[in-house]
Amino acid sequence: MTEEFLLYTLAGFVAQLIDGALGMAYGVTATSILLTVGVPPVAASATVHAAECFSTGASAIAHHAFGNISKFLFRKLLVPGILGAIVGAYILVSLPGDKLKPYVAGYLLVMGLIIFLKAFRKVPTREVTTHLTPLAFFGAMVDAIGGGGWGPIVASNLIVRGNAVRETIGSVNAVEFFVTLASSAVFVATLGLSNWPIILGLGLGGVLAAPLGAWACKRLPVKPFMMIVGTLIMLLSARTLYCSLFLNQVSK
Repeated sequence: MTEEFLLYTLAGFVAQLIDGALGMAYGVTATSILLTVGVPPVAASATVHAAECFSTGASAIAHHAFGNISKFLFRKLLVPGILGAIVGAYILVSLPGDKLKPYVAGYLLVMGLIIFLKAFRKVPTREVTTHLTPLAFFGAMVDAIGGGGWGPIVASNLIVRGNAVRETIGSVNAVEFFVTLASSAVFVATLGLSNWPIILGLGLGGVLAAPLGAWACKRLPVKPFMMIVGTLIMLLSARTLYCSLFLNQVSK
């Protein structure tokens, strides 16, 4: 139990608590931490996705127990999500994915603003049934390339279109387990697997936080919930845009 291992466990706990309650940010949070301590982007994404196999599995079970999952949405997102994760993992291994980040971040910034504004007016809840296949494929592909993005892209899009917030977050979290498993399989097959202390620390923290995150998703009232989700998306997207557009220019 080194100090560094406890740090990764705490990071996994916080990341999964946010992800389980709001449907996003585990990958972005954990990947940002790894990049900060000097882990290369490809290795960081592979490490985070390996750890997520533990935390997303626990999260899926917890969301099911609290009744946060829509069977229809789960089935529609599952297969295209898996295929998108496989494609994204291969792209990351062979090509740099950083060029996509500003465009995805700009899209998410708009989505976050829309979700935040919708919290202040009544929007009739409806079951979203269209364009789910390309949404899941794109979200999973970006997630594998960037080390995070499945939740912000898929959950934010569904919430903006009127899908129930809790069912969206629960279903997206449940499918994320299979998306993560698919991308991790590609990373292991092409890169092998290292950084086991980091993986175990992040995974342990995520498993411990999963039930608490699912409980928070079930209990939080809708209006502040949407405000929190929208604000989180905007903050993460603004940070990604700043890092992609300004820090990269400075480094050049």
